[in-house]
Amino acid sequence: MEKSVEFEFNDYLNEVFQIQGVDIQSYSPLTLAYIGDCIYDLIIKSIVVGHGNKQVNKMHRETSSYVQASTQSLMMRTMQEHLTEEEHGVYKRGRNAKSVSPAKNQSITDYRRATGFEALLGYLYLKKEWKRMIDLVKIGLDSLPDEKVES
Repeated sequence: MEKSVEFEFNDYLNEVFQIQGVDIQSYSPLTLAYIGDCIYDLIIKSIVVGHGNKQVNKMHRETSSYVQASTQSLMMRTMQEHLTEEEHGVYKRGRNAKSVSPAKNQSITDYRRATGFEALLGYLYLKKEWKRMIDLVKIGLDSLPDEKVES
């Protein structure tokens, strides 16, 4: 019987597009937040789509309620107590990074906490610690008030 080889998305992506590996520690916290923002958006959209087919406008509204800085900030408050020392360090670097773009309709505190949240997710994604990343997002989502969670 033929041995099955697990497909690694990132490995294949790097191979096809000839992306050189970079030491994750060398990335700025805002670079980590940049990729973390995308990954979190993909996680939330996957959850929303997984709840069934509905109008795109409704899916967009539901997704938007989860990806705004104030929601990420709420999630991060609970997630912090579950972080390792290394993860907490990454979060703090992201939270304390000076962004050139101001927070849109969000408090500075929420915006900074959300940037730390996204930096942490980006870091875990690039380290290929996907299970840990998803487990932390689950902890954060479970901590949201019931009225925040839409089915």
